[in-house]
Amino acid sequence: MPVDKRRCHTGPEMTAELEYTVIRRSRALRDSRYQPLDEVRWPMGPYSLDLPYHLLLRMRVFDVWTHEQDLRRALGAPGGLDTAAAVITRDHLIEALPKAVAKQGGAPAGSTVVFDVSGEQEFMRTVRVNAEGRGSVDSRVTLAPTVSLSLGWEEFARLTCGRITPAAAQVKVEGDEELARRILDNLAVTP
Repeated sequence: MPVDKRRCHTGPEMTAELEYTVIRRSRALRDSRYQPLDEVRWPMGPYSLDLPYHLLLRMRVFDVWTHEQDLRRALGAPGGLDTAAAVITRDHLIEALPKAVAKQGGAPAGSTVVFDVSGEQEFMRTVRVNAEGRGSVDSRVTLAPTVSLSLGWEEFARLTCGRITPAAAQVKVEGDEELARRILDNLAVTP
């Protein structure tokens, strides 16, 4: 409804509304009474929950950066892949990898999955699955992983944010291809 309500507005009117909103929101954040560890209500999704203020802000940065990328792709205006918001998004997505690999992807105990991401937010991380079937992220890279997935940063962000399907993604897979397919099929970590 908010989009439909604005269909009759011109580009300059929309830009002015955005600028005004950014000014108001910046002021509100600057004058906030909350400290980073204060519990606040997260009002999104099917249920509300309390979480630390710093996590709420981090999730909002992730959301805004992801939607900015959606707009950039739609408008043919690439960019923003090397910003501070992209770093926050990268870290948020890396933290979601253990669940995507171990729980949703069904990687067996003892598995190691290396993510080799190149580009503006280059990183290499190993997800290790322990004897209980829980995954954890390790910055040490295993020399002979069960699976190795290599892709570019923008491709990784689009895939983990559910913007493209695994079939549409350009991912170099090495190792157990069946496990790699299950992981890729469950890599979208956004609701």
